Amino acid sequence: MIVYPSDEDGGRRVRVNGAILGRAYSVLDVARFMQEAGLQEFDEMDVVRSALIEWRGGGPEAWGR
Repeated sequence: MIVYPSDEDGGRRVRVNGAILGRAYSVLDVARFMQEAGLQEFDEMDVVRSALIEWRGGGPEAWGR
């Protein structure tokens, strides 16, 4: 999973296997995308620690405009 830098609305695009899944506005949103991708047990702490996520333009703490 790749989480891109914030856009002008404060959202970050989320991509899995080459497909854009949508925009995340928080770590909770990223956890929901991970759950939709088949990792149902993922929560916010898993998102922060996971090596499965490539953060671009800032890590899990970088949200907003």
